[in-house]
Amino acid sequence: MKLIMAIVSNDDAGNVTTALTDNGFWVTRLATTGGFLKAGNTTMIVGTEDDKVEHCIEIIGSQSERRKEIVTAMGEMGRYAEYPVEVTVGGATIFVLDVEQFRKM
Repeated sequence: MKLIMAIVSNDDAGNVTTALTDNGFWVTRLATTGGFLKAGNTTMIVGTEDDKVEHCIEIIGSQSERRKEIVTAMGEMGRYAEYPVEVTVGGATIFVLDVEQFRKM
């Protein structure tokens, strides 16, 4: 058995959750924050059998593709100035962990 932890953008979380549950996976969602933009994201936890890990990862990847966005950054050039910056957002960071024991009570 494996534990999959996937960190996705809040913008993609609903689609990822729907796709996973439509394919028979049980998902626990946690609201998290982090990354370069300090933007909200969602960490999803999925427990599954070893032979279903790749299918789960494919679903997550298909629903959380990377894209470019323009954000306002603040820099210092003698004084603070705001300027637009193109950044890549979306995608997923996925961890797959071995599960020594699983119990549902």
